[in-house]
Amino acid sequence: MSYDRALTIFSPDGHLFQVKYAQEAVSKGTCAVSICGKDAVILGVEKKAALKLQDSRTMRKIHQLDEHIFIASAGLVADARVLVDMARVECQNHRLNIEDPPTVEFITHYIASIQQKYTQSGGRRPFGISTLIVGFDPDNTPKLFQTDPSGVYYEWKANSIGRNSKTVREFLEKHYTQDMGEDDAVKLAVKSLLEVVQTGAKNIEILVITKDGNRTPTVAEVEEIIKTIEAEKAEEAEKKTGRQPTS
Repeated sequence: MSYDRALTIFSPDGHLFQVKYAQEAVSKGTCAVSICGKDAVILGVEKKAALKLQDSRTMRKIHQLDEHIFIASAGLVADARVLVDMARVECQNHRLNIEDPPTVEFITHYIASIQQKYTQSGGRRPFGISTLIVGFDPDNTPKLFQTDPSGVYYEWKANSIGRNSKTVREFLEKHYTQDMGEDDAVKLAVKSLLEVVQTGAKNIEILVITKDGNRTPTVAEVEEIIKTIEAEKAEEAEKKTGRQPTS
């Protein structure tokens, strides 16, 4: 019997192959990184190069769900768009019914529940995306959550999804510190993306979310951060070789 043809049938070793295939789609998607600092949450994504006749504004990896909640995804872009639309409606329903903004975990739980529903009934397939959901709760606490195609979700201090996410996550584990400020978190996000992005600032997008709002650093600002990182690497390499940096 072929266990990979039906979503609702477990293999003898307890796997749902369609869910595993969805996770493979995630691993082939462009990389996304998020870092939760003490006063800001950073989202960083690898952008694909736009074709000459293509409007780059339509190529979005980061979406706003509510005034204080943002999401980035890795995997099938069309699947992400559907989940984003559902989540935006749920955010508005929460404000209408409860008269308070939703927490980041509430929306994460909602998105993860939708993803899980698509793993347990026939005639449909799992969502081929993982998501990073970030924002500030009403008590001004920064939050970062990740969801998977299986519907599971976890809270993180820093994480990566998509292509080469394991390499980036290991880099974050080595360099993340608990009390990171906004500038340090932005630099770490750029530095971690440079582990997989070879084309520099034009293919990196950064979003900085604080309790007072959000901003997107320009390409020039990202280039300055990259120059600082490269200078630090050169200085460190010279120290290792025992040479003094040249003026």
